[in-house]
Amino acid sequence: MEKIKQKLIEKLKENYGMSIESVVEFQGTLTITVAKEKIKEICTFLRGDFDLYFDMCKDVIGVDYQRADFRFELVYNLYSIKNNFRFLLKTKLQETDLNIPSVVDIWPGANWPEREVYDFFGIIFDGHPDLRRIYMPEDFEYFPLRKEFPLMGIPGSIPLPRK
Repeated sequence: MEKIKQKLIEKLKENYGMSIESVVEFQGTLTITVAKEKIKEICTFLRGDFDLYFDMCKDVIGVDYQRADFRFELVYNLYSIKNNFRFLLKTKLQETDLNIPSVVDIWPGANWPEREVYDFFGIIFDGHPDLRRIYMPEDFEYFPLRKEFPLMGIPGSIPLPRK
């Protein structure tokens, strides 16, 4: 396990050293944060590299930190069946630019998770083949997992379930 972890870090630093913002390991989970501008290129590399071969994107998760330096974070849960190794690839987004390239053409399994992140956070995945809401009505103008969304919902927008 340590061998593939070191190989992953070395290859990413060798090819994208300037785009790597941090490498952290906590409780056995490796997390690498990269610049948003290189996310598509790095994902393509991770999928295509013969030694690493991250052939599965298990999930795409949105996080709203509501910080001054960045607001949103995307977390890609990547897995290599060949190496039986998983790690988290993260990137940060500013509130003023919520567009990021879709990775559906690299990992088709990212289709629904990207739609879910769009539905709940309003992050727009450029190039997604079918970016529309999953849970919320198509004309709903809010994003319910953003920090500013009221816990009891927007009055009059969607009826709450009866008790």
